[in-house]
Amino acid sequence: MAKKKTTPKAGEDLTDFLAGSLNKQFAKTQNKTVYFLDGGEDSPTDVKDWVSTGSTTLDLAIANRPNAGLPVGKIVEVTGMEQSGKSLLAGHIIADTQRQGGVGIYIDTESSLDSRFLTAIGVDVSKMLYVPLETVEDIFEAMENIITKIREKNKDKLVTIVIDSVAAATTRMEEAADYSRDGFATAKSILISKAMRKITNLIGKQRILCVFTNQLRQKLNAMPFGDQYTTSGGKALQFHASVRLRLKGVGKIKEKVNGVEEVVGQEVEAIVVKNRLGPPNRKVRYSIYYDSGIDDAMGILKTMKEYKIAKQSGPTVQYTDKDTGEMLSFYAKDFKQLLVDRPELRDQIYAELCEKYVMLYNFEKEDPNRDPDQTTTEEGGI
Repeated sequence: MAKKKTTPKAGEDLTDFLAGSLNKQFAKTQNKTVYFLDGGEDSPTDVKDWVSTGSTTLDLAIANRPNAGLPVGKIVEVTGMEQSGKSLLAGHIIADTQRQGGVGIYIDTESSLDSRFLTAIGVDVSKMLYVPLETVEDIFEAMENIITKIREKNKDKLVTIVIDSVAAATTRMEEAADYSRDGFATAKSILISKAMRKITNLIGKQRILCVFTNQLRQKLNAMPFGDQYTTSGGKALQFHASVRLRLKGVGKIKEKVNGVEEVVGQEVEAIVVKNRLGPPNRKVRYSIYYDSGIDDAMGILKTMKEYKIAKQSGPTVQYTDKDTGEMLSFYAKDFKQLLVDRPELRDQIYAELCEKYVMLYNFEKEDPNRDPDQTTTEEGGI
C-alpha cells in the first residue's frame, strides 16, 4: 500500500510543516528533533548553567557574558606544561559546583591529588567523589555509568566530572604489555575518538560539565612560526571540546615569610585557544598562591588597569567611584578586603569590567532599542 502523501495545510509556513514532519519521523527515538533558535524554546545548544573557574576575568573571557564561566552540558579541555595550574583550576571548578549545590566527581589518573589543598581552595572533600582510575576504557565506562544513573535518579542535579589527566591515562592493552617498544601507539587515540562521539551527545542533554586536563608536548620539527605544542590522545578531544584553555606559568610571586624571602605563588597566563561561546584567543592573567589558590581580586585589578578603569599612581592604585565621585586610593594588597567591605563598589567595578570586556556582535551594536547596560544588569557580580 502506498504511503499517504502529506502536504502543508493552507496558510501553514513551510518551515513549520517540515519541523512537524521531522519531529514525527523521529518521535520513537527522541522527544523532539527540530528546534527554532530564536529564544522561544529550549534547544540542546542552549547553555543555561555555568560553573566558575575561580577567576572572574577568565570567566568573562570564556563566556563573553556576565556571571557565567564554563558551560554546563559541554566538554572543556585544560592544557598546559607541568606546574601551570591545571589541577588547581580543576579544583576551583569543583568548588564552585559544590557552592551551587552540585556534585563534584574527580577522576584521577595520576594518583597525585592533595586533599588538604582542595580544602584550602574551598572544596568540601567529604562530599566530592574521588575515583582513581588508570585506563581510558575505565574512565569512559565510569563516565557513561555516572551519566546514566543521573538521568535515572535526578536529571536536574548539577554535576561536574573532572578527568585529571588524559596524558597519564593508559589503555588495557598497554597496561598488559611489557616495556619494549611497540610501534605506533594509536590505540589510545582510537579509544578516545570513539568515546567522544558517545559522551558529547550524552552530556549535552544533562546538567553535566566534563573537564579534561591534558599535558602539552613539544612538537618535533615544528615550524618556528607555528604552534610548538600538541596534546596527548589524538585530535578527538580537541574537536569535541567547546572550550580549550592553555595555561602557562609566566612568573613567580615572592614574599618574605618569617623574615626569609620565599616563592609563595606564581603568575599564570590563560589563553582561550578555542571557544564556541565567544571570541577565541583572548588572554587573561591571574595570580596563584600555594596556600589559597587563585587570587581573583588581583586578576580583576590587573584587568582594571589594562582597560584604564583604575590607574597606578606610585605605590597606590586610584579608582573613582562613579556613584559618589569619590576618588579612592589604596594599595594593591588591600583591594581584596575593599571588595569585601564595600559590596556596592564590587558590583560597580564588575559592571564596568563587563562593559569594557564583553564583545558585542554587530546586530547588538546596531539595535536602536538595545539597552546600553544590558550586559551588566544581570544579578550577581564578582
